Amino acid sequence: MIDCAALPGDMRSIADMKRLYDQAAHLARFGAWECDLTTEKLIWTDGVYDLFDLPRGIPLCRSMTLDFYHDESRELMERVRSNALSSGGRFSLDARIRTRRGEDRWMHLTGEVIIEHGRATRIYGSKQDITLEKKQWDRLRQLAERDPLTGLANRGVFETRCHELGKLDFGDLPVSALALIDLDHFKEINDRLGHAAGDACLRQIAGRLFRLFGERNIVARIGGDEFALLLRGPCSVQQLKHTLARALRALCRPIYWRDLRIDAGVSIGATMLRVSAYRDPSQLFTEADTALYAAKAAGRKRVRIFGDNLGERMQADISTHAVRFAPGLGA
Repeated sequence: MIDCAALPGDMRSIADMKRLYDQAAHLARFGAWECDLTTEKLIWTDGVYDLFDLPRGIPLCRSMTLDFYHDESRELMERVRSNALSSGGRFSLDARIRTRRGEDRWMHLTGEVIIEHGRATRIYGSKQDITLEKKQWDRLRQLAERDPLTGLANRGVFETRCHELGKLDFGDLPVSALALIDLDHFKEINDRLGHAAGDACLRQIAGRLFRLFGERNIVARIGGDEFALLLRGPCSVQQLKHTLARALRALCRPIYWRDLRIDAGVSIGATMLRVSAYRDPSQLFTEADTALYAAKAAGRKRVRIFGDNLGERMQADISTHAVRFAPGLGA
């Protein structure tokens, strides 16, 4: 501990400034760093050592710290760092690290390249612990994007994904089909057993849907008792039939609530994705809802695929009914 009162005036001023900086850095979970590009020797302030849970002041070189980064963050950091070295500019990114004690943290990393005599010689910048902010942001995003009752994606998120179909921006596999799932006789369950029972049915059906499809596909609750799926991967009509028939068996199992057995079946309507749907996603909803209506008309607890053994007359008769599901047209 420096006794500032015992120092000469100029030195006391410098010590005061250092004390204020250290206090502010501690409050902000912030630290500064520098890397010598010739030797790769690192200089860290205490805040960076604390961020990584490393003993303050131990000698470091860059290669010693790279293993603390999660793979995707390390790859991103190396890419933006390389670009900055090429251009002599600044960079910033959020990176995920695992500390010496094994704790996962997020940090905001900034850097700037120092050019001397036409050559990059040093990089310096800051590192700030943003783990709490990241958790809060993820929580806010979840509240904005998730259905509060079931935890599935909400209608707004699902419609956004539908409008992005043309980009095929869903990972490594394109979307192949849209399916709509509707609980059978849901109003009767609410009227007979109360809304708590209805909510229990919705939660259990949502859980089954997520276990069946949630890892690779987009699963959402888009209305009161209505769910929707965007199914990814290569798929023929026969494969889609098989997948949805298997799902139907699981979804139609009895639901148990407060020692009561509730036979809450579902009906499923689906349509295969075609290039024309990229331009007009509402067409997909119309077709899938047409198939859903046909499943209900056939006695419920059925799967129907649009265009597969649905007569032209039936499709024409129910086309106006199907518009209610089209994205942007209201529930």
